[in-house]
Formats: sequence, structure tokens, C-alpha cells
Amino acid sequence: MKRVLVTGGLGFIGSHTSVELLARGYHCTAADNLANTRKEVLDGITAIAGKKPDWVHVDLADPTACRAFLAQQPKFDGIIHFAAHKAVGESVQKPLEYYRNNLGSLLNLLDYVKANPACAFIFSSSCTVYGQADQLPIREEAEIKPAESPYGNTKQIGEEILRDGAKAHGFRAIALRYFNPIGAHPSAKIGELPLGVPQNLVPFITQSALGLRGALKVFGRDYPTRDGTCIRDYIHVVDLSQAHIAAMERLMQGKSQEPLEVFNLGTGTGSTVLEVIHAFERATGTKLAYEFAPRRPGDVIAAYADTEKAATMLGWKATRTLDQCMQDAWRWQQSLPTTP
Repeated sequence: MKRVLVTGGLGFIGSHTSVELLARGYHCTAADNLANTRKEVLDGITAIAGKKPDWVHVDLADPTACRAFLAQQPKFDGIIHFAAHKAVGESVQKPLEYYRNNLGSLLNLLDYVKANPACAFIFSSSCTVYGQADQLPIREEAEIKPAESPYGNTKQIGEEILRDGAKAHGFRAIALRYFNPIGAHPSAKIGELPLGVPQNLVPFITQSALGLRGALKVFGRDYPTRDGTCIRDYIHVVDLSQAHIAAMERLMQGKSQEPLEVFNLGTGTGSTVLEVIHAFERATGTKLAYEFAPRRPGDVIAAYADTEKAATMLGWKATRTLDQCMQDAWRWQQSLPTTP
């Protein structure tokens, strides 16, 4: 039984990936500092998978704590690294916190991979590395533009660290540049669980629909798009989690062709913010109050993926629709206590 460490393993994508690993017979260890999730997520993972992952409460950005944690564990065959702060707007307000956390945790884990180069390493990257791309859909070969936010810059720098480290130290890694993960497990036992005011669109939609947040703010109505609002590629979190398993198995099977490979993960279709709102209303039968607000710093106009490389080399493609995403996210929101 291969052993896999999922950092940020009780977070949104990490929890769904832990479920997928357990379902495929991997031994899963979930590490999390609970900065943006709750320990009760462990119960949801266990209920879905029928088995419980190991769980360790640890701050991987703390070098001493990270070393002590890894020294106590049996050798890992793979690490899937999600643990990072992830909100574009917040990163503009708190850049040093983002650099310290996102890059510190990566460097600490790569010390372990350097000493154990057979350990497959999957990095949670982002489409933000492209900035505002010159051509859509965005291919992996697209120019890496100056980052629009400190969050995006941590992903760019993270990929550079991986590329240099893999070349110098002989390990293999894959960076998955994904677009906008949404939805929830169809069981409604796990989903996106932001602490405090949501920083992402869909949990704000679902909380607003329940009357917990007031009207949804749509940031910007004067973008050069079909309805004036930003365009993003929204991918179901279960599809996304399954892609992480495919990438990890590619490394474990020795199929990677470069020390660091990169893949886009998206649906290949862009949706405007207003189209997402209308999809929620259509899929759930629930009307949503929203109002327009000024543009946010760091937001690009449009981003959606060319997914051919992932389909060809990982044997993976997204299958779930935007309406399914909304139905699952709404079912999850309705399962939660009504105190935001």
C-alpha cells in the first residue's frame, strides 16, 4: 500500500483528494494547520471513504515543526501539496503573510523530497501564473506574465523553485495549474468550508442565497466581455481531485518526460460571473440578490484552459457541468449550520 501525504488535507480540494486516494487503496495522511478549515472535515472524509485517513495538526510553514512531523512518519511515496493561502484579494492586502506561508511550506517539504527523490511531488499551482493571457484558451506554453497579485506570484515562484530543485537534486514533480475549483462532493458530506467571510465566488453565492451574507457583490461590470463581468473556467472539485491522482500515478509509474511537468486543469469553457449566478438560479430554483461593485485589484479579465495536454498525457478530462457544480455546492451549503 503506497503512502501519500496530502498537505492541506482537510481543506476544500485536499479533503476531496483524500477521499479519492482512500477509494483507490492508498494509505493517506492528511496534514493541516486548520487555518481555513475545521477538524470535523475528517468525519466527512471518513463517512464517504469508509476509512479514516491519518491526520496530523501541523504548520508546515514552520521549519522546525515540519521537520519533526516528517521525521516521525514512515517514508512517503508521494506528496500532494495543497497547503497554502489562496485568496487573490486578501494576498494584495497581506503580501508578506502569503509569501511566508506559501513559499515557506513548499521549501520545507522539498528538503524532504531532496533527501527522498523517489517521492512523487504534486504542486498545487494556478492559472494565475499566466496573468492576463494574450490568447484564449490558455495553453501551458503561454507566456508567464508578471503576476497580478502576491498570491499569483507565490505560484510562479513556487514553480521556479520546483524546476530548479528537480533539475539539481534528481526528483520529479508535476505542477497542476488549475482554474476555479467549485462544487462539493455529491454526498454533501464535504465541500468548501471557508472560515469567516468567503473569499471565493461560489460559497458567497450559496451563503447569500441562504440569507447569511446579504446581496452578492459582483466586482466590475465594465470588463470587455460578453456581459461586462469577468470570465473564469469553473471546474468541479471531484474532477479536479481525480486529476491529482492521475498526475501522481504518472510520476510513480516513471512516465514523466521532464523533471518538472506542468498541466492545465479546467473544463476548457469560460463562464462570466453573471452566467455563474444564472446557473445557480437555474440549477437550484433559488433566486439570488446581487449588486455591482468596483473592480478588485489583481483580477484579470478572462481566463479559461486549453485542456488537450492533460487529456493526452494524463488521460483525464473534466466531466461535470456548471449546473452540477451548483447543485452540489447548494446541497452542501444546506447541510451546514446556518451560522456563517
